[in-house]
Amino acid sequence: MSEIGTQKATLIGGAIAAFAASVCCLGPLVLVALGVSGAWISNLTALEPYRPIFIGAALVLMAFAWRRIYRAPVAEDCAPGEVCALPQTNGVYKVMFWAVSGLVLMALAFPYVVPFFY
Repeated sequence: MSEIGTQKATLIGGAIAAFAASVCCLGPLVLVALGVSGAWISNLTALEPYRPIFIGAALVLMAFAWRRIYRAPVAEDCAPGEVCALPQTNGVYKVMFWAVSGLVLMALAFPYVVPFFY
């Protein structure tokens, strides 16, 4: 797999892991906020036992993504025509990384913050 493909895979993997880590807690809250109700919403917490696994996967993938983005060769060291030679691409990767990091942070903090809203 190419270096750029690996960067994209770690960012996408981090986003999916962050989503999976928060689906057990945020899912029912979002559905209730949208007006969906019913006893079956309580069954959406079935993924709660797997939350530590999802969080661990998200943190590991985020560490790999950080390493690939911030330890990448600088644009001057890249051959002309390669993606790493474009500073705009590195900027987009950094913005995407911090957006996904925000999702992971929300997934980690959500169970501790949600009691303040009930």
